[in-house]
Amino acid sequence: MQHNIKSLLGYKIGARDGEIGHVKDFYFEDTSWAIRYLVVETGNWFMEKKKLIAPQALLSPDWKNRIFPVDLSMDQVKDSPDIDTEKPVSLQQEIELYGHYAWQRYGGSGFYAGASDAVMDQPLVIDERIVVPEHRLEGKKNDLHLQSTHLVSGYHIRATDGEIGHLADFMMNDMDWEIEYLVIDTHNGIGGKKVLLKVEHVKEIRWEDSLVIVDINIESVKSLMLFNS
Repeated sequence: MQHNIKSLLGYKIGARDGEIGHVKDFYFEDTSWAIRYLVVETGNWFMEKKKLIAPQALLSPDWKNRIFPVDLSMDQVKDSPDIDTEKPVSLQQEIELYGHYAWQRYGGSGFYAGASDAVMDQPLVIDERIVVPEHRLEGKKNDLHLQSTHLVSGYHIRATDGEIGHLADFMMNDMDWEIEYLVIDTHNGIGGKKVLLKVEHVKEIRWEDSLVIVDINIESVKSLMLFNS
């Protein structure tokens, strides 16, 4: 089933022994378009910090009551590595996070990106501490492919022959937690309607320019499927 990301904000996160908090944001990888983390804002039980939880920790969602149950305890979340969600997530932080929860590390262009890397760059476990070899971190202190849905929303969309509007939302498939469409607000210039654009048309996301570049022209945008919220 498909869901627009904004409709999932505010969902409660239910641990095995209590409520952790609610969904504040999502991090996605802009090469695979997979949701890598839910950003969870904890309640007063833990100083209202933000924590990252990978989709693989989720159990069957309770869509009616807007709850994401997770196969975690409140102490597991409380003791997980602190990560400043206002800054890019570093490779070392991801390794520590996955080590803490014993999650399966993701592949693709992520930090565990293939068999050869797995052999040569396997993190070291010393006294239950996870240490990443320095050469593995070189040039990858921050994973620039991890994007915040909140921060990217509002980015301008540039077609091959001009600007077509701005990014308003994302459509995600809850079977594999991958983003399939961008929801584009086209402004009044080409109708002012919201349309759905498949992510394979995205050529580049320039976070420094708040810009998404796509490979279709303005005329093609007019024939895209409409988004009905």
